[in-house]
Amino acid sequence: MEISVTHDVFKLAQVFTISRGSRTEAKVLTVRVTENGVTGWGECVPYARYGETLENVTDLIEGVKGPVTRAGLYTLPAGAARNALDCALWDLEAKKAGKRAWELAGLPAPGPEITAYTLSLDTPENMQAQAEKNAFRPLLKIKLGTPDDMPRLDAVRAGAPKSTIIIDANEGWSAEVYADLAPHLVRLGVALVEQPLPAGEDDALIGMERPVPVCADESCHDRASLPNLKGKYDVVNIKLDKTGGLTEALELRKAALTEGYKVMVGCMVGSSLAMAPATLLAQGAMMTDLDGPLLLAEDRKQPLNFDDAGIHPPTADLWG
Repeated sequence: MEISVTHDVFKLAQVFTISRGSRTEAKVLTVRVTENGVTGWGECVPYARYGETLENVTDLIEGVKGPVTRAGLYTLPAGAARNALDCALWDLEAKKAGKRAWELAGLPAPGPEITAYTLSLDTPENMQAQAEKNAFRPLLKIKLGTPDDMPRLDAVRAGAPKSTIIIDANEGWSAEVYADLAPHLVRLGVALVEQPLPAGEDDALIGMERPVPVCADESCHDRASLPNLKGKYDVVNIKLDKTGGLTEALELRKAALTEGYKVMVGCMVGSSLAMAPATLLAQGAMMTDLDGPLLLAEDRKQPLNFDDAGIHPPTADLWG
């Protein structure tokens, strides 16, 4: 078994801004695992918020010596390195077996799922313009996370009066800001709020009224995160780069649903290869947010199909 990793860069269609900063390109790692002439591949997006860089994630991947199994990858921490390797092994197993990945996972064949489209943080005027341009989309996600977000939210609702709106504060609010905004979220028909408070300060959510469902993102990585979410969150956002791959993500989904949480399936900004395994997780989820490829100016040669029905599962030529 041979394992290789390459650095790839995909230009974004426009500047993408959240409360932690802006970017103009998606920098990803592509991992290929080859065994007996068959190659499976996967993609990860190292995330600085979790102390990951292209360099240290590459070192983790290159430190793995084959042969390796998906179960054996649990020696790595949950995160980007394990994700790319895990997804590459799923792809490899599917190709060797002549089956699709969802068959190997014991899942029904997936179908399309409506996905959110993300509007990045900007001035109220520019966010309204973004909303107007994308008002045909049924589900919009807006990046907020500053103390003066109310004008932005009003502007987006004015620009897209018929779209369902979800908010991602990216840990940018205080408990006071969130409590002040909560009634307005209801008034404006917001369907979900992601990570309003910093992960280390979210105990403030205990006992606080949640008129709109609150989703754990930075506070939820894998199954080990679940005990600390009780009383704070209604939904968990499952991302492959947080769980460390599809294997753990499937287990997290099962455990979260068993404990009464609803599930959102999200992504980092990456290519269709990064989204492909997540389409298996998205089946029947409360919310799907796999719009990474829609934010790119360029994508993989076998991109995922997006249409009015949503994001479609990958062809075998892309993954799984």
